[in-house]
Amino acid sequence: MSKNYAKTDVILIGAGIMSATLGSLLKELVPEWKIRVFEKLDGAGQESSNVWNNAGTGHAALCELNYTKEQEDGSIDISKAIKVNEQFQVSKQFWSYLVNQGRIQNPQEFIMPLPHMSFVQGKENVEFLRKRYQTMSTHPQFQGMEFSDDVKQLMEWMPLMMKDRSSNEAVAATKMDSGTDVNFGTITRKMFDHLEDNNLEINYKHSVEDIKRLSDGTWEVKVYDREQARIEYHITNFVFIGGGGGSLHLLQKTGIPESKHIGGFPVSGLFMVCNNPEVIAEHRAKVYGKAKVGAPPMSVPHLDTRYINNKQSLLFGPFAGFSPRFLKTGSLLDLFTSVKSDNLVTMSAAGVKNASLTKYLIEQVISSKEKRMEELREFIPNAKSEDWSLAVAGQRVQVIKDTDSGGKGTLQFGTEVVSSSDGSIAALLGASPGASTAVHVMLELMEKCFPQKIKEWEPKIKEMIPSYGLILAEHPELLKDIHKTTDEALGLNKKPLHSYLSTDESEISKTS
Repeated sequence: MSKNYAKTDVILIGAGIMSATLGSLLKELVPEWKIRVFEKLDGAGQESSNVWNNAGTGHAALCELNYTKEQEDGSIDISKAIKVNEQFQVSKQFWSYLVNQGRIQNPQEFIMPLPHMSFVQGKENVEFLRKRYQTMSTHPQFQGMEFSDDVKQLMEWMPLMMKDRSSNEAVAATKMDSGTDVNFGTITRKMFDHLEDNNLEINYKHSVEDIKRLSDGTWEVKVYDREQARIEYHITNFVFIGGGGGSLHLLQKTGIPESKHIGGFPVSGLFMVCNNPEVIAEHRAKVYGKAKVGAPPMSVPHLDTRYINNKQSLLFGPFAGFSPRFLKTGSLLDLFTSVKSDNLVTMSAAGVKNASLTKYLIEQVISSKEKRMEELREFIPNAKSEDWSLAVAGQRVQVIKDTDSGGKGTLQFGTEVVSSSDGSIAALLGASPGASTAVHVMLELMEKCFPQKIKEWEPKIKEMIPSYGLILAEHPELLKDIHKTTDEALGLNKKPLHSYLSTDESEISKTS
């Protein structure tokens, strides 16, 4: 039986922040291209980008201690923090462009000003934080950072965390007032709403079943329409697989050499959510601590003010968990079906090398609420169990691959783009800092996949992102100007009004 093909220029799989970003960039650069999106759920930004599933709510490297390492000579390496901060500035520039051009409205619905703080306990950690502050505060990207180990000052910065704390304990914090809280579910929906009004076709309740290369080099994408219970076939010149944890299975179906010897390890997250308005009102900051020994980088404990569903919320976590699903809405067989003959050795090596991580995850899974409350009390000494409940966050799939530095089966903590040699197909794998660096990641993807077009697109890209092609640290005047213009466009120079958000009601139901 012959297949009826629908032809298109670009197919985006998954309606999350990455597809929304790539679709928005391409629409600005080549508005005549026909773009189709396929999403298996019934709306945009409901899986990894959803506000309850996404812990990466404005990763700008202002407070995340795992982005700054102490070297053997005692110096602090801040290179990763510089890189992540620069990438977040790229996202802010693009969002500002979309606001200024009227593509999206009401930025306060997805981004709010919020201090970012690092908090440590114990003399050694206080000295580490002091050295970190001394190194970072002299860098153009982190000017304005404050440090204090004075109890009175800390009481002003974080009253909820300092109340009833032992006076014998050495504690310190740094504070950056230029931090933000970002709701990636909302910005994703805003971008797709604009794109739908401008000739981008988005198909919800459509699952991609297979991706196959045709003899002429184009791609056949087999899609199941869940509502009509029928199979559709689409052909396209370019495919982007942005399906969160589900991307690995689809990448494997492509058969491209670059998809071999790559595996994935799923890690789920849990948060404690405060349900006492009086406690919530006492804290307004994103405060990161130090990860426990043996804990993976994505388990750095943090006490976060969030703006969700028209009100200020307070979350603590994450607590790691384990589920073999690659998506929150995925299958219990996801992990097992991702093991293929070409990645079996890679996956087995990872299992042996990460025995301590497995032990940590098992301990986390069986942890009682009271045990989790003990960890919370390191941040809020007088926290009461009845004020807090448990919320299930999203699934993250950490990339496992063979590397020169780590050898076989190395677990990667980051975001990775895998693309074919001819650039006709690309997939995004991995996790943190993910969403916060979406614009940078998608620009890199475009440079890889459309090298023949980049020169032609460059003037328009620079109009959208003035720092494109430059290193911000080498252009302090431009950096200052970007802070000023993005703060104005996104409303970050206004005092936050805690009650004027208009977040989709449906997000609140994603807590369990």
